Amino acid sequence: MKKHSSLLFLALFFLFQSAKAQSTLDSNQLKKEFSSIEEALENPEKVYRLDLSNQNVQLEDSLWSKFTNLQYLSLKNDKLKQIPSGIGYLKNLQVLDLSGNDFKVLPSTFSNLTNLQELFLNDDKNLKLEKNIPILSALPKLKSLHIENDGLKSLPKDFYRLSHLESLFLNNNKFKQIPTELKGMKNLEYLDFHENNFNFPAQDAIPNQGFGFEIKF
Repeated sequence: MKKHSSLLFLALFFLFQSAKAQSTLDSNQLKKEFSSIEEALENPEKVYRLDLSNQNVQLEDSLWSKFTNLQYLSLKNDKLKQIPSGIGYLKNLQVLDLSGNDFKVLPSTFSNLTNLQELFLNDDKNLKLEKNIPILSALPKLKSLHIENDGLKSLPKDFYRLSHLESLFLNNNKFKQIPTELKGMKNLEYLDFHENNFNFPAQDAIPNQGFGFEIKF
């Protein structure tokens, strides 16, 4: 009986050590960031973070489907005139940086990114924000949106459709007052407006606006 107990203990010990090693491996894989598309394509199912910024990478749409577990993707400063429609295959993507590109409209497949939580659209001077509202509003988990340094003077009338947003960054634009379209943002908790052209003292703006969220000037 004692012998069986010892064997059971050893079996449980090795099982625990194996699970612990696997947990450490998974953690390291989640943290590792790939910056080479060639290296990433060697084992695309093991890639969780992919930074292709400043590379102007041209990737066939079908290849995006290989990154089944990708959670973070940066295509920052890639001079893209069109965002590849293959991005729609990235069903597990949570954070996407499309800053510093030349596109006007997001592809229709963008609405397939049902797990996307944070989107960066900074320094996208050609962005037609009003034409992208229907696509952005179809992203159920999008909580944080960055539209910084895009030369914005106003927001589209139907911007309220992005009511699921919790954080909105409108830094370095050309707003002179807080857009009234934001009053429909029932879930908005944080709004960043620093480096805009407000014509009133920032300290007087917050208590008189009647908005139910924190505003940073």
